[in-house]
Amino acid sequence: MLLIKNGYVMDPESGWEGKADILVSDDGIISKISETIDESSLEAASDHDVIDANGLIVTAGLIDGHVHFRDPGQTYKEDIITGAASAAKGGYTSVIMMGNTIPHMDNVDTLKYALEKGSTTGIHIYVCGNVTMGMEGKDLTDMPELIKAGAVLFTDDGKPVIEESLMKTACVNAARLNKVISLHEENPKYIKENGVNSGSAAESLGLTGSDRMAEISMVERDIKIAEETGCALTIQHISTKEAVDLIRQARKRGANIHAEATPHHFTLTDEAVKEHGTLAKMNPPLRKEDDRMAIIEGLKDGTIDMIATDHAPHSKEEKDKDFKDAPSGIIGLETAFSLGLRELVEPGYLTIRELLDRMSTATAKLYELPGGAVKEGAPADLMIFDKDEKWVVPDKFASKAVNSPFIGETMPGVIKYTIASGKVVYKTV
Repeated sequence: MLLIKNGYVMDPESGWEGKADILVSDDGIISKISETIDESSLEAASDHDVIDANGLIVTAGLIDGHVHFRDPGQTYKEDIITGAASAAKGGYTSVIMMGNTIPHMDNVDTLKYALEKGSTTGIHIYVCGNVTMGMEGKDLTDMPELIKAGAVLFTDDGKPVIEESLMKTACVNAARLNKVISLHEENPKYIKENGVNSGSAAESLGLTGSDRMAEISMVERDIKIAEETGCALTIQHISTKEAVDLIRQARKRGANIHAEATPHHFTLTDEAVKEHGTLAKMNPPLRKEDDRMAIIEGLKDGTIDMIATDHAPHSKEEKDKDFKDAPSGIIGLETAFSLGLRELVEPGYLTIRELLDRMSTATAKLYELPGGAVKEGAPADLMIFDKDEKWVVPDKFASKAVNSPFIGETMPGVIKYTIASGKVVYKTV
């Protein structure tokens, strides 16, 4: 048993919050939430641990619907064990691995490998299935077979599905199976060099960059397909104000459209490329200040219902290459929650509960995962944090990678404990 005493409990699902104790049973379920639970009332014969959460917030563990753990195939960048450790340190109890592994997640064996290795980490590792074989955009995968093997959604993240008729067929299949397709929306027709926004930032590097129409055109097309087929779609790592508004209007019409925002897209603009170089290179690229503010407004009004890290580890040697040759992406699991507090809560755009909803409950509901709630009978997937304590982002992470533009910055919000299935998987030393 685990008894959490004296904490300020915040349930992002119901909105309830208040001072309470939480009792967790041996099978990892929240068995009781009460104003006071007397430790002496517990059976003397039962082993139990006690966490004093006085002055701390106890809430649902975070859930990330979009991470890259590079396993199998590129474990020099990250592997499932180190990726899970990075997640736990950041307050995450559940993550969904993307499928651009080597081999891809277009087959049962790769899914089973990831799930079996993930089961040893202490947190909940989920997997996607690819939309197309080899992510080549030509032949569709066997969705029923991949669902049976454990796929919780479908995506070719890293690449768009260019062929419109193929996308329509994939959506028809996914709708019939009641699964979501999560889309990387960048049309290569509008991209000269990816990773940097077209305009002054690209020009400062002697590049043309990625035009905003790369995203806008794909989002526009796929909203129409979703409305025709009834398929649920997630627009990944949204970067442009126009795409935010397209999704807003589609949701008003009743389309089953969802969207992710990353912490880097609601924190940084393309000006960061001039300061951070390849550590600010990502796909889709950082855009302009009005795009950043549109993303924040989308998070505020619910147009964008999820925050996902797009945790993308790379080796230092790879990121030290010239901008054009370096890979895109940054790590994000260990800084995401604090960036949410700093950039969204402290300025007054979101409440803490709304931030927690975007980082846990909404993802759990969309992908039908356990978690995202603090209530009796729910899994004891919990995060305990101090919202006021500050910390400085170090140059070493639980992740194997260090490709973050936030190293050295002061952040609010220290994760004290991460608890998955009633077991402490991370605590501050």
